[in-house]
Amino acid sequence: MPITDAPILVTGATGYVAAEIVRQLLDAGYRVRGTTRNVAKAEAEGHLTGLPGAVERLELMEADLLEPGAFDEAVMGCDYVMHVASPYVIDVEDPQRDLVDPAVKGTRSVLASAAAVGTVKRVVLTSSFAAISGVPKDGVWTEEDWNETSSLGRSPYAYSKTLAERAAWEFVEATGIGLDLVVINPTGVIGPSVVPRLNQSAALLVSLTTGEMPGIIDLSFPLVDVRDVAIAHIRAMESPGASGRYLCSAESRNVRQIVELARSAGIGDKYKLPRLSLDNPAGSALVRFVANFQPKGTRAFLKRSLGATWRLDTSKIRRDLGIVFRDLDQTIVEAL
Repeated sequence: MPITDAPILVTGATGYVAAEIVRQLLDAGYRVRGTTRNVAKAEAEGHLTGLPGAVERLELMEADLLEPGAFDEAVMGCDYVMHVASPYVIDVEDPQRDLVDPAVKGTRSVLASAAAVGTVKRVVLTSSFAAISGVPKDGVWTEEDWNETSSLGRSPYAYSKTLAERAAWEFVEATGIGLDLVVINPTGVIGPSVVPRLNQSAALLVSLTTGEMPGIIDLSFPLVDVRDVAIAHIRAMESPGASGRYLCSAESRNVRQIVELARSAGIGDKYKLPRLSLDNPAGSALVRFVANFQPKGTRAFLKRSLGATWRLDTSKIRRDLGIVFRDLDQTIVEAL
């Protein structure tokens, strides 16, 4: 049963994660107010407006992350805000303009509007594992970790997410008005999409099936189902005791495991799966050399992540929010 009759504000509602949050909120009986940069386009596409319950309980409004006061009207009458909107691209021409400014200024703008209206009980912010992890390490990642190594020139996406989350916590502390902030830090998000667009994690997974990745390289990913990420956001909103950051991840899989899973599931024949084994010392040396000729973001990602293993402690989200993650292999098959 919904905990409020007021609309739940979801920013960036047409995005991959946000659209799934909207779907689940509507399914749970909530009223939803979603922001997007172009309402006419969103309505014409119909992916959100066609969801069950949307006609009666979904309202779309325009808001720009970079426009001061853009969310003032959107937060009016809302008890809860989910700030999901943030650019997610690896290769950009101007990382300050295309990543950092929208992420940081947008987060501050949403929080300022929520604080000013005075009725918002909690803001749930979509951050990222990228704000927790920088370069790979031998130990276990937890919510206590912060990315201290990324910069505009090195992993600008991770840098933007780190700065945006830090800005959120600093805003809440500096204003001293008691605005309740809870943060979800998902790893690579994959799974069925409400909207016909993929985020970078899902796009990377799909690249394994198109011939874009000709070899099986020594690369692994901590992954999570988009449906579980949405559940985590909603439970973070609904659970009175939710607090702080929540690392949201199911398990990790490497490229070889994903390729073998596709073949064993009987879907390998319809794809151009990589066959050349490069997940060995000689292959990794070749990949590192080839990475020098890739776009800057891809180059940095490969050099940082090649050969890395990921161990994450997700006990907090399981304990506090009762999250039981879906079977990751099934999610991967559904995503391919």
